[in-house]
Amino acid sequence: MTTVPPANIPPANPSDAARPPFRHELYPYRGDGQFLSGTLGYIHEALEGGEAVVVAVPSDKASLLRRELGDESAVTFVDTTTLGPNPGRLVGAWVAWMKERGEGDRPVRGIGETAWREARSAAHLSELRYHEWLLNRAFAHSSAWSMLCPYDDADDDRSALESLSRCHPLIRQDGHFVRNEGYLTAEEYPFEVLNPPCDPFQELSFTHGDLAAVRAKVSRCASDAGVTEEQQRKLAVAVTEIATNSIRHGGGRGTLRTWTQDATFLCEFRDAGYIPDVMAGRTRPTVDQVGGRGLWLAQQLCDLVEIRSTRDQGTTIRLHVDVPH
Repeated sequence: MTTVPPANIPPANPSDAARPPFRHELYPYRGDGQFLSGTLGYIHEALEGGEAVVVAVPSDKASLLRRELGDESAVTFVDTTTLGPNPGRLVGAWVAWMKERGEGDRPVRGIGETAWREARSAAHLSELRYHEWLLNRAFAHSSAWSMLCPYDDADDDRSALESLSRCHPLIRQDGHFVRNEGYLTAEEYPFEVLNPPCDPFQELSFTHGDLAAVRAKVSRCASDAGVTEEQQRKLAVAVTEIATNSIRHGGGRGTLRTWTQDATFLCEFRDAGYIPDVMAGRTRPTVDQVGGRGLWLAQQLCDLVEIRSTRDQGTTIRLHVDVPH
């Protein structure tokens, strides 16, 4: 890591100079005292520059900040728990929050602390890290200037902190941000390899005219796994969208696999297509947009969605649904 020269700090007024790149900072801390000192310093910098602030942190941390800030109108607190467990919904939510607060040309700062210890599985952790990396793409040309991501390092888990730091170009230390030499650019970001399906799994090849068979297969397997009827209705919509995409864009055919693992029902779709847009399904489709709604719907309807797509190996999409105990 190398220290960023003070000249790289954005000016207070965006009209005074060309808007700098989005600043995405990781803030490792230990204890409430360090949490408050780092986040309050970041917020006061924003207020002095006439910027708005959006805060999405766990409820106990939000209470700490509210007591210190009082009724500061430029600071908005949002609750990410209303979005459900799927990290695939977070980018779209942040885009909406930042757009709402960034009236006109007003820059916005975000503070987002992910509840890492509440991750439900290794796959969930992987998607949380991927979400953090995608924020760099989502706000590369937005009205937001920066985002601070507090991370509770109380467990002193070096491997976890190292993995997370790869998603952040900057790290905040002692009230200043420094460049992170371990940050992975778009060309370097390594997708974590999907584990093979658990035995026993069900498999079905499908093509044109087989959507009803795909839905029926998923319905039977989901019911056997204990998925509720309401979850099955949502899953049926997501399955239809993803299978349709395989037929339309994946060479006219695909393969469905279903299995249950660790109180989760999974549907996996494989085809020969390629999805070049890493933001596909992460942001809300526009009213006049042609296509692109299938992945968005799947993200809204499932508890987790994993997407792996390369030109040489095609596309694999896994839909996760939590099974009630």
